[in-house]
Amino acid sequence: MEQEFKQSIDRALHNANLTGALGKFSEAWRANRAKIYEGIDFEELRGRIAERKAYAADHLQELSDLFQKNAEAHGAKVFRSNDPARVREYILQVARDNNVRTVVKSKSMASEEIHLNSFLEKAGLQVKETDLGEWIIQLAGQTPSHMVMPAIHMTKEEVSDLFSKEVDERLTTDIPRLVKVAREQLRGKFLEADMGISGANIAVAETGSILTVTNEGNARLVTTLPRVHVAIVGIEKLVASFADIAPILKALPRSATAQMLTSYVTIITGQTPNTDGSKKELHIVLMDNKRTEMAADPMFKEALQCIRCASCLNICPIFRLVGGHVFGKVYTGGIGTILTAWHDNLKSSEEIQGLCIQCGACKDVCPSKIDIPGLILEIRRRLVKDQGLPMLHKSIYAVVNNRRLFHTMLRAASVAGKPFSKGSKFIRHLPLFLADLTDGRSLPAIAAKPLRDTIRKIKQPAGLKERAVFYAGCLIDFAYPEMGEALVRILNKGGVEVVFPDDQTCCGAPARYSGAYEVAAKNAADNIEALLAERADYVVSACPTCTVALDHEFIATFQSLGQSKNMARARELSAKVIDFSTLVKKLVDEGRLTLKEGESLGKITYHDSCHLKRTMHAEQPPRELLAKAGYELTEMFECDICCGMGGSYSLKLPEVSAPILQRKLKNIKDTGAPVVAMDCPGCVMQIRGGMDQDGAPVQVRHTVELLAERLKD
Repeated sequence: MEQEFKQSIDRALHNANLTGALGKFSEAWRANRAKIYEGIDFEELRGRIAERKAYAADHLQELSDLFQKNAEAHGAKVFRSNDPARVREYILQVARDNNVRTVVKSKSMASEEIHLNSFLEKAGLQVKETDLGEWIIQLAGQTPSHMVMPAIHMTKEEVSDLFSKEVDERLTTDIPRLVKVAREQLRGKFLEADMGISGANIAVAETGSILTVTNEGNARLVTTLPRVHVAIVGIEKLVASFADIAPILKALPRSATAQMLTSYVTIITGQTPNTDGSKKELHIVLMDNKRTEMAADPMFKEALQCIRCASCLNICPIFRLVGGHVFGKVYTGGIGTILTAWHDNLKSSEEIQGLCIQCGACKDVCPSKIDIPGLILEIRRRLVKDQGLPMLHKSIYAVVNNRRLFHTMLRAASVAGKPFSKGSKFIRHLPLFLADLTDGRSLPAIAAKPLRDTIRKIKQPAGLKERAVFYAGCLIDFAYPEMGEALVRILNKGGVEVVFPDDQTCCGAPARYSGAYEVAAKNAADNIEALLAERADYVVSACPTCTVALDHEFIATFQSLGQSKNMARARELSAKVIDFSTLVKKLVDEGRLTLKEGESLGKITYHDSCHLKRTMHAEQPPRELLAKAGYELTEMFECDICCGMGGSYSLKLPEVSAPILQRKLKNIKDTGAPVVAMDCPGCVMQIRGGMDQDGAPVQVRHTVELLAERLKD
């Protein structure tokens, strides 16, 4: 199965039409979304949505009862079930009771979730999708690749071929003509259909109403023309009151397609008249399918806040490379991974969850404030808990958890890597099965002497006012010791003594992001002991991933494992943690550290490390410091999109990491800046290695190196 999944990734990556369409849409969506939210307090808006949807998740039974009561009072028939098979059987029985032969459907992800079409077709019914995108993929025999735009992966040429076969006429790729053909083909189906099936974007318990939000008129035709209407509504669509729909309607089109509003907002309350004057038969299926179980889970109930806007797909650097047929099952992308683990089963999410690079972009744009990356990490943890770690991972983590052995092996790697680096700072080629790791980027050679050796030779001034414990992380310690040495010089100039505890070890991020929380907890405990053994005002790191681990993730890991005995010490450490640029900015603002000013150093561009921007929200201090040092900052396109490093992600999925890196390299080169700065040694490793193989004359520098060169004597 793993081999098949790898092959599906490879096919997607080599499908120029797919990556081109998704890439262009993602670029346009991002720019248009920024414009459409201008003047709107997005944090306030999504706070209201999260609050109201969280209330609904906490009161699903109560709201379901109230909705049923009010909907039935208006003549609807409400069927409730937790079993997809019973839902399918109920809808088929409604069709048989009403002598239904033909069904028209409006777009409904809930119906996709229970595979309704194939079930009804096997029972002898003719089922026609009427949403343009859904009709296209129905003709193609495919499933939706996107929750809002199901056929986004298809080109106009592919659609023209499908339509040509359907109408038995050779059609051009003229889009207005293709839309006209679809209208001509579908219009008669609405008039002939005996039953219409729709979903719903919102269900209001207070009034028993269902709402659909669409850009095409098909949903209104599906819900009004046939004599029987069946609406399939996941119970997570419930809200308590009619007033609760306002913030959702404000955010949904803006987040989904970057529109101010959609063409149609339809509110249906009870039975409506048929064309002959009789009352339409309205059946509302309130479908659970483990949603109640999700609501009872203290972590995953947050996922029920989702309004199905798919903004997490639109912003995702992985989704725009591989699409929803790889990154998803029925529901796609980050939120789709979570829903798959629940509506299907945990095992079904095993492969797709590994595609998440944990860049956090989806969390920033989610209008429901869902911590999608955090929930995917929890899926990984539960998979490891259920299935255990692969043998290779066990072996690796056994080494990482043994500090002395781990560091001894890293020192040995410095010697072992010499034949591959040939005196260079880079390893450009690796043999045999390791070759993929240097495909598109060079790797840094392990330093001859790690920072833990060289830092002892730095003579620090006596009588410094403050003290900082320096947590270097593996890359600065063993690959880039010069970065650590630069940090010491800068902080010394600012009146801060730097101490380096020898017992510090890996921060545990690789283990945590693989779901191996027990391994990460051991790393955390060892580091807490080492870092708090020294009296200090700060614990500083020049690696955002490590900083986040020290500041947030040690606590979160202990909480997840119920290790309360470690919590107090983890919080004590967290209170002292600060990232390098923020600390230096503080020293500059206080007048304790002065940079050389008045000299123009030319253009520079800056790459935002994911953790620095999205978790720590510290993207401005390095920019301000670089400007103060004399650099002219030229922002690159997509400066805050992941470079593809993702810690061990680039080792596990180098074929996905590589094109993300190539896009980043292009954006850097397009600025014309001869230098690109960043605050993460992992990003330096990725981008510097990429530039080495690219051959472009662009220096890749950590901010700490650049600032060390601008210290005032």
